[in-house]
Amino acid sequence: MSAARGGSAPRPSGATRAGAGQAPPSAAQLLGFSGGGFSARRLALYVPLFLLGAVVGVAGSLLQAAWFPGGLLLALVAAVGAFTGSGLLARARGGAVSSAAGWMLAVILLTTTRPEGDFIFAAGGGSYLFLLGGMALAVMCATVWRPSPGGA
Repeated sequence: MSAARGGSAPRPSGATRAGAGQAPPSAAQLLGFSGGGFSARRLALYVPLFLLGAVVGVAGSLLQAAWFPGGLLLALVAAVGAFTGSGLLARARGGAVSSAAGWMLAVILLTTTRPEGDFIFAAGGGSYLFLLGGMALAVMCATVWRPSPGGA
């Protein structure tokens, strides 16, 4: 009967609820800045991870069109590896977010046409699969990733 009155009822594993005096986690806590705030050490880690995501985005953009079915798959697998590896390396969601942001920025910048008429992405199914599929994978890797219980 205590569960009906707002007491603690059994919840599935991983489910949490903020108590009456607890606020929901902030964006800084979700990105991994809660353990001491923003520091130069975190910046020194997140900037290279951002650049890694950008390099993987540029390489994937070139590779997906070169060998259509295999290149597209390889580019998306490399992107997922960069996102999840960055999260594991940083031991925080912010690592995955930083590499995903670098990937997205690089890919979005490569979609624009130049004044000379050159472009990286042709209007085709493979290009759209890379753009939209890669963005969906980036969001999934950045939001689904959870730190391990042991902190390692």
